[in-house]
Amino acid sequence: MFQSRRKLRLAGVAATAAVALLAAGCGTSSSGSGSPSSGTKVSGGTITLSNISGAGANWIFPFASSAYYSVTNYEDFIYLMDRTLYMFGDNGNSILVNIPQSPANAPSYTNGGKTLTITMKGWKWSNGETVDANDLMFWLNLDEAEFSAFAGYSPGGIPNNIVSYKETSPETVVIQLNKAYSSIWYTYNELAQINPFPMAWDITKLGAKPGSGGCHTDSKADNWAKCKAVFNFLTAQSKNTASYAQPGSIWQVVDGPWRLSSYNTNGNYTFVPNAKYSGPQKPIVSALKFVAYTSDTAIYTALKTGDLSVGPIPAADLAAKPLSTPLPGANPLASSGYFLQPNYAFGISFSYINFNNPVAGPMFKQLYFRHALAYLTDQVGITKSINRGYGYPTSSGVPSQPSSQWVSSDMTANGGAGPYPFNVAKASSILSAHGWAKVGGVLTCQSSSKCGAGIAKGAQAKFNMLYTSGIQAQANEVAVLKSDYGQAGIQLSPDAETFDTLLGDTIPCHGKSCTWDFLFLGGWDFNGPGFEPTGEPLYQSGAPNNSGGYSDSQMDSLINATHTSNSVTVFHNYANYTATQEPSLWLPQTYGVEAVQNKLHGVEQNPLAMIYPEYWYFTK
Repeated sequence: MFQSRRKLRLAGVAATAAVALLAAGCGTSSSGSGSPSSGTKVSGGTITLSNISGAGANWIFPFASSAYYSVTNYEDFIYLMDRTLYMFGDNGNSILVNIPQSPANAPSYTNGGKTLTITMKGWKWSNGETVDANDLMFWLNLDEAEFSAFAGYSPGGIPNNIVSYKETSPETVVIQLNKAYSSIWYTYNELAQINPFPMAWDITKLGAKPGSGGCHTDSKADNWAKCKAVFNFLTAQSKNTASYAQPGSIWQVVDGPWRLSSYNTNGNYTFVPNAKYSGPQKPIVSALKFVAYTSDTAIYTALKTGDLSVGPIPAADLAAKPLSTPLPGANPLASSGYFLQPNYAFGISFSYINFNNPVAGPMFKQLYFRHALAYLTDQVGITKSINRGYGYPTSSGVPSQPSSQWVSSDMTANGGAGPYPFNVAKASSILSAHGWAKVGGVLTCQSSSKCGAGIAKGAQAKFNMLYTSGIQAQANEVAVLKSDYGQAGIQLSPDAETFDTLLGDTIPCHGKSCTWDFLFLGGWDFNGPGFEPTGEPLYQSGAPNNSGGYSDSQMDSLINATHTSNSVTVFHNYANYTATQEPSLWLPQTYGVEAVQNKLHGVEQNPLAMIYPEYWYFTK
């Protein structure tokens, strides 16, 4: 559940019928190997969770660049303290919008879908302020001023698709859109980006009067000067991690169920209940504590000794199982007092491909070369040998699990392996037909005209792959890729770096600074800023999270079509195109197995990586 992978990351009444289909399929359950023991429910106690050292939360301002936009910073940190305008998922297997957990009522689309009305519920911030229309205007204005600095931004998205917006009452904001959009897409992928900010943050210096920064009333008339000044202040404060848990800190003003009581950058921090939380469920336990460990092996040791309330079991410590069953037949932690839960993710796994690398980029821009790489990637074999059967192939830019209406025909080809299942002979044949041959064991271009534009005769297929340190499964996976690619003469050099360091490498690069070839962080969960798995965050030209610089006019057109149509066929056209384009190097999607202490109840695994620990409680 508490993933350290980037898995880089939105319906009103009109959308309900269409989105309801998303709930079907492969859900998560508290049943599994063993079950929680019964007992008397108690208030209080500390839930202890884990982080990988160096991969803990390092950003608190809910307006992050791609360098900080991760599951660790958002789902496991920011969302516990600050609720987005619309929350998604629940303490269970839902991947739908969660109106009860949201500070706003369901959005209303009128005027043929071009007018949007949002009404706040009147929740309270922890300092007594009301979560109201002013807070929503604050975010909208800040986004107008600094949208290019926000990882959720995609060209043509918010704020580009907003013509105007105004506060019509203390609780209501009316937004005029530039055209009619799919109500599913706009709520799931646009409104989900919005995070109302308190007036306590609308300042430009510590100790200033709330709202004195003036961003919530700013406009284009001064080129958003007030908002820019507030943004610079809040960004600097977010970089000042020592301030996060200090009494009186602006970050102590929250509207979620939790607030920080202690924090350090290594990954150790503790949350306590927010006594002013207005949502449907106040925390039952006394504290939520994250503890940093050096590796997943160290986390497993902590589980065996009973030091963690909930934690992931490394695949290597689980009995191998058939791909058709979710849990192993035996529970390795039964004697330590835990039961097991499968933990699926509504996401895809891949390595970024750097199309902007001046040396490797011309090779990657050749579609035949990407198809050859796909044929050389043994996703099923990796799932069986490294992940012990706990996974399935990624075949497109759309999740194949949990099963949903978004799964397209090309995604299910070859038993779910997609259009290009593992086949070294086919890969070698493709490469040979395009002018490549092994020279001294290294794949070398023999004909510039055959190899493709920008590829010189004598160019060699030698690539580096950056991956996350401290996660043995990733190291093993990259080792298999190195071996399999080597069969075709492609040399792969693995290079492990910390998760936070790799996040810094995800900013799209150009020219001589583009030294990486493949960047393997884990992939992307569609859990913010997009919850409908459309392609604008990852594959639209110029998107901030399009870290490899992929650009294709047909892809852009297909993505844009999903924004205006609720048609499943239109969506499938996009899904099939990503399956055949290979804009990323697809890698097997794994799912976790979580161990939960028998005395801890109410724990459910959510495929959006959302956690709702306010529902969890201990028994005696």
